[in-house]
This record gives sequence, structure tokens and C-alpha cells, in this order.
Amino acid sequence: MSQTRRLAAILAADVAGYSRLMGADEEGTHERLKALRRELVDPKIAEHHGRIVKTTGDGLLVEFAGVVDAVRCAVEVQQAKQAMPERNAGLRAENRIELRTGINLGDVIVEGDDLYGDAADGAISWTSV
Repeated sequence: MSQTRRLAAILAADVAGYSRLMGADEEGTHERLKALRRELVDPKIAEHHGRIVKTTGDGLLVEFAGVVDAVRCAVEVQQAKQAMPERNAGLRAENRIELRTGINLGDVIVEGDDLYGDAADGAISWTSV
């Protein structure tokens, strides 16, 4: 398989306290996370021309052609999440799904549908949004 290099903006996201949430309510947490992805996160990624490279339970690695789209996507997900109190209605603060994101811009190795390199790994310097 051939590999190429390109500049990419990488957004990494996961759920803060995911293991704790799953330990407290595995099925409920799983359903709320699926709904959050389906209703909010995935549409915003598509709207900003992102490509989901990997998913890992509660985590996502998303490639964007430019950093502006990556940042706009992260900000809009956060703003929409805050504007939808019904999503967390009836849940105590410690049971709410809170996303953490990191964004990194750099050169990546592209091999098939996967990305490798410091830019992809370096995106995982978490900042809560």
C-alpha cells in the first residue's frame, strides 16, 4: 500500500469521565453518546467538510483540510450542546456527557484511510470545550 503525506488539521474528541459514566449507567451512557453523535457531532463534522478517520468507543479522530474548519466545528458543537438543555435534562452534573477536544495542524502520513504522525497523535492534548 502506498503512503503519501499531506498537511491536515486533526480534531480529536472524547468524553470526559467516560469510564465513570459507563460504570454508573452503561446502557444510558451509550445511548446518550450515540444520540449526541447522530444529532449533533456527525452533522457538524460533515458541515465543516471533516472526515472521521477513527472512532474508539467515546473517541473520534477527525481530519479537516484546514484549521479554520476544525475550530469552527469544535466551537459549533460546543455552542449547540450548551443551547440544548433538554439533552441533559434530569441528569445530575456528574452524569452529563462533556466533550473534550484537541486540534493539531501538521504533516500526516496517509496510508489507506488511516493517518499517522505527530499531527495525528499531537491532537490529543485535551482541552474541554
